[in-house]
Amino acid sequence: MSRVRTKRNVVFVLLPQMGGFLWRVLCAFLRNRGILLAGGVGYNILLSIVPLFALLTVLLTQVVHEQMLLDVLSVQALHLAPAHAELLMDAVRALLDSRDAIGLFGILVLLLFSSFAFRMLEDALAIIFHTPDPHKGRSIWVSVLLPYAFMVVLGTGLMALTLLATLAEAINALWLAVVGRNMPFAGLSVPLLNLFSFLGVFILFSAIYKVLPVVKIALRRAVVGGFVAALLWEGVRLLLVYYFVNFSYVNIVYGSLAALVVVLLSLEVGAIILLLGAQVIAELEYNARRGLPWHLDPRREAVTHVD
Repeated sequence: MSRVRTKRNVVFVLLPQMGGFLWRVLCAFLRNRGILLAGGVGYNILLSIVPLFALLTVLLTQVVHEQMLLDVLSVQALHLAPAHAELLMDAVRALLDSRDAIGLFGILVLLLFSSFAFRMLEDALAIIFHTPDPHKGRSIWVSVLLPYAFMVVLGTGLMALTLLATLAEAINALWLAVVGRNMPFAGLSVPLLNLFSFLGVFILFSAIYKVLPVVKIALRRAVVGGFVAALLWEGVRLLLVYYFVNFSYVNIVYGSLAALVVVLLSLEVGAIILLLGAQVIAELEYNARRGLPWHLDPRREAVTHVD
């Protein structure tokens, strides 16, 4: 009986603490103009995503099968633009069909546009973490090369996933030749690809929280923040798909512009989640630097001590 009472007391203490902390995070997020920042980040992701996907596809088709790469990439696009991933893939295919006309200058232009989202995100995180100059304390070359380092990591992950899918297809073909029927789990199923995509989003968010801010972020907080943000985005992604398929009036209101509006809205929601995760980490780091428990508001404590 005493154990049950103890657990109940813990819940009654923890819930107000958690509610107060989340309210503090939300207030700080709004003070930092988080919605405005998310709009800028979402717009720059929209500006960058097609050149980024096209550039990675053009480069990776030199070492992996093109159709397999596009199949894997379509799953990744579904995670970024839940309702209109095919619209992004059509743009990527159009650029891919014109690869011979792109040339060296075109590659450089794609590289430049692909980096916009990371640069905007770095500036947004500087505001969230109250860093007046996002490049202060960091070599200018590091800031210049960071977006391309993230692009290399994304390309490596995409290539590994494509090679894994190709290997699964090859094993299934061998099994079919020997046994005369497909394997029970032929190739990489869509749920398995979605699981790998979720892990990729989790790793990407964690890396963003750890590397992009100029201030030093504890690895465990970056990992926890990345996991929570990725989990939240996965839930919101499914809700967005359901809403746009069943209830949305965007097509009626915006007509031919509806697809673009939906993609931009989805990316902005993702940016809000990403920046909210950064705000949570910023508040935890703020308390840790002052030696305070996570649930106490340092500003309120300061006013109490003054009084």
